[in-house]
Amino acid sequence: STERASMRLVWKSLDKMRCLRKRSTIPFLGFLITFLLFLNLYIEDGYVLEGDKRQLREASVHPASSERYVHTFRDLSNFSGTINVTYRYLAGTPLNRKKYLTIGLSSVKRKRGNYLLETIKSIFDQSSYEELKEIVVVVHLADFDLVWCENLVQEITRKFAHHIIAGRLLVIQAPEQYYPSLDGLKRNYNDPEDRVRFRSKQNVDYAFLLNFCTNLSHFYMMLEDDVRCSRNFLTALKKVIASREGSYWVMLEFSKLGYIGKLYHSKDLPRLAHFLLMFYQEMPCDWLLIHFRGLLAQKDVIRFKPSLFQHMGYYSSYKGAENKLKDDDFEEDSIDIPDNPPASLYTNINVFENYDATKAYSSVDEYFWGKPPCTGDFFIIVFNNASKISRIKITTGSDDRQNDILHHGALEVGEKLVGTKRGKQCSSFITLGEFKNGNIEVQDVDHKIAFDIECVRIVVTASQKEWLIIRSISLWTM
Repeated sequence: STERASMRLVWKSLDKMRCLRKRSTIPFLGFLITFLLFLNLYIEDGYVLEGDKRQLREASVHPASSERYVHTFRDLSNFSGTINVTYRYLAGTPLNRKKYLTIGLSSVKRKRGNYLLETIKSIFDQSSYEELKEIVVVVHLADFDLVWCENLVQEITRKFAHHIIAGRLLVIQAPEQYYPSLDGLKRNYNDPEDRVRFRSKQNVDYAFLLNFCTNLSHFYMMLEDDVRCSRNFLTALKKVIASREGSYWVMLEFSKLGYIGKLYHSKDLPRLAHFLLMFYQEMPCDWLLIHFRGLLAQKDVIRFKPSLFQHMGYYSSYKGAENKLKDDDFEEDSIDIPDNPPASLYTNINVFENYDATKAYSSVDEYFWGKPPCTGDFFIIVFNNASKISRIKITTGSDDRQNDILHHGALEVGEKLVGTKRGKQCSSFITLGEFKNGNIEVQDVDHKIAFDIECVRIVVTASQKEWLIIRSISLWTM
């Protein structure tokens, strides 16, 4: 048929691209990625195929053995439309209402160990009843062994029937016919052929999972199938998202390992799915993610501590090899993450290089660093909206620069905002306490202060010769 011929033409064109690898793989890949993303900026909505606009529910009524292929040349150049895949629904069906968060897992048969059921159990057990209302878990069984898939689905259905009925758990599969060729792939980085095949297929597995999840929620979290979650991780995650309000981000990271705990806006999933599919044979998925993030103008990693997810498997899905990696920033109980309401930050302390004021207010592992402050110097946080603050904790100095603390300072809270040449500031302040050994923590602030707080200010009460690091400013709201 015409469609089959077009499909062969697409993959034949991609095969020709493989021949360039021996000459200049990395420069060519960089150029190609950049070209395609710039092309996407100018692509017209008319390039989206009508078939791609169909809802996933409509797709499910087509027979699983459909021979319609994944791409045309228009699909490959359009990163904003979903990929036209007919998924098999193995358990559950999507709800009509969008949730807050989709958690995606892709799983294949392992030679040693299987942690998928434990991972699903951890997600549900570590979530409160109210949190469960806001999440949907999608499991992509990406193994071509249909007997294994059927047996696993039976186990999942038996253990998590009430979550499936409630629409909180879906199990899907993208049929094998939608996959590109996994033979004769490029052997970048001198990887053995079977490893190249494994990681290339994994990229396609993730692409199809991302594509399915596009319209299920506002945010999407990628986990691996051998992960343990911290308690109330959704509440902690929502606090972080709220603190980033008004700032641009593509990917937030809640674990430093692999493809664990990576958060995206759901609107970016079609682009990411296309991206992984187009460069599936070039490199592992976690490397491709770095390119994707950078090309969408997020230069730096935005990773939060403590980590909300921990790798718990001992055997890799690749050949059953031992994999005992652990995230030493993981904490089982993450509920103590601060709220840090959206705010503007100002200081008259001389800032060193790019260690600016905002870095002290972020959950990211960064800090403010300034030159020696003088009496009367200040560091002020002005909230976008007046807030009821229950607790304030501020730490200065660092492990390797333990003397760069605030030796003499006071913590104040204020109200009655007024405009100044340096921006908005409060005209009335009350002192909550003095810094001791460079730190201060004040509990029950709402019981001590009668007004809604509009500003929090650190004031230097005596000049010092040492530089000043403000490592973290943590605020908890009512």
